Amino acid sequence: MDTTADGTRRAARAGPRRPGSWRGPAVLGALMLSAFTFNTAENLPVGLLDAISRSLRVSPSTVGLLVTGYGGTVALASLPLAHGTRAVPRRHVLTGLLAALVLSSLLAASARSYGPLLAARLLTALAQALFWAVTGPVAVGLFAPEVRGRVIGALSVAGSLALVAGVPTGTWLGGRTDWRVPMAALAALGLVSLVTIAALLPTSPPESEPAAYGTAPDTRRFATVLTAGALSATGAFTGYTYLVRFLGAVSGFSPGAVDLLLVAFGTACLAGVGITGALLDRFPRAALATAVAVQAVGMLGLCASGTHPVPAVVFLALTGGALGPVFMAAQHEMLICAPGRTDIALAANSGAYNAGIAAGAALGALILPLADVRGAFLAGGLLTTGACLVLLAESIRVG
Repeated sequence: MDTTADGTRRAARAGPRRPGSWRGPAVLGALMLSAFTFNTAENLPVGLLDAISRSLRVSPSTVGLLVTGYGGTVALASLPLAHGTRAVPRRHVLTGLLAALVLSSLLAASARSYGPLLAARLLTALAQALFWAVTGPVAVGLFAPEVRGRVIGALSVAGSLALVAGVPTGTWLGGRTDWRVPMAALAALGLVSLVTIAALLPTSPPESEPAAYGTAPDTRRFATVLTAGALSATGAFTGYTYLVRFLGAVSGFSPGAVDLLLVAFGTACLAGVGITGALLDRFPRAALATAVAVQAVGMLGLCASGTHPVPAVVFLALTGGALGPVFMAAQHEMLICAPGRTDIALAANSGAYNAGIAAGAALGALILPLADVRGAFLAGGLLTTGACLVLLAESIRVG
């Protein structure tokens, strides 16, 4: 006898409700803009750190908590929020999240002391914690199953553009006006996405969405991807958190050259996301394994050869080119192997990845007093190699 869940899964796959031909791309564009805005909001205080510090009369390390507290909130809140809203139509969830983004950005822009700014940041973080869990299933459900990888790639390109264009533009604008101006600009971008999604995204029960359930549920694969993604994130941010120090102290680049290399790093990340996104539909497993392996090579290469400028640039590009694709490929895998609802699986992946980011930054801080910054990249490379071994062991089991 069919269970209700089984019947719901088949109904979702057999009778997907997709908007009209022009509405789908329009909604996807709004979701891409939302991804860009959320990722810019997450990282913007890094570029405005000194300006906020002077304006609010707090130390730079205190301003840094606006970023670390944000990441910790996303890590802790993703899964509970996804579970708590699992029965709410995705249109209502997304419009609520974008309304929270608009409100929190306006609150941040109007903050005259550190406390209100921190509260506004935490509200944004709570919205982002759920955003990535629901956006993937909604976006891929707008299109045919055979292009899901390209849809996830488009979202990831938009998110990566935040580091390449969003944060630098916000830093530039804040430096020429006031740090509150780019914060307010985020509210305007969020409002555009909010209006578009509210007007064009159909309202339907979450369990009947075309991508509500994994296409090939596999509990072991789910656990493997979750573990490998968390190890990769921990490894990446054990080193990446101290990248500026590495490029100056180990590779010997001038401050001006370091700035250009950071742009090159972001560009490599964007290129990696674009290339991987085009291949995800055909090679989903290989895409994740390749991205993790390239990250391991890049980080270990920086540790071994980072004292020489040319190899340092090459391995820096490899590390940057893998950073975005690892998370993107893991998210795409969750749409395939999720043992239950894909939004819950994506929330678990997002939470694990953000926990890895926080753990990596903390591990790097513990290593620095004991060894030079190359030790952080060695540890990061070894952790990423561990992620490779996790994926390899699962492939051997399957093969």
